[in-house]
Amino acid sequence: MSFDSQQFRRALGRFATGVCVITANPLGHKPFGVTVNSFSSLSLTPPLVLWSLQKTSDTMDAFATATSYCANVLAEDQQALSGRFAKKGDHALEDADYRTGDAGLPVLHGALASFECEIDARHDGGDHIILVGKVVAMHAGEPGKPLLYFDGGYRQIG
Repeated sequence: MSFDSQQFRRALGRFATGVCVITANPLGHKPFGVTVNSFSSLSLTPPLVLWSLQKTSDTMDAFATATSYCANVLAEDQQALSGRFAKKGDHALEDADYRTGDAGLPVLHGALASFECEIDARHDGGDHIILVGKVVAMHAGEPGKPLLYFDGGYRQIG
């Protein structure tokens, strides 16, 4: 290999992504969220999405027992929410952060879209675990601009 992991990370950072907070409430855990920029659509039929979680994440144990999750696509005015759930430590949702969705999952207020999913598969992905979810309920919020992440920082559509 002619590059190191930091060079690889910098090059990947040149790909603009949306920002999501993945929320869950598995048995034995209070509702919580974690920020990711690895969310992606996978299939229309059946409706599948995926995201990946670093194996060293402090939410790994909770997701190891989870049977479902909700991917909340953040709007540009939700940067503070993204920052809050991107840090290690307290990932607990406050009651004012969310409502209970149709599938019983925490759905963040103000998200551009939310996808409530049953976990369909888990795949090893090197230093990450890939969680494939079958969408069982979804909500498209009010129109708005997305929160973006590019080149190591938050960005906005011009």
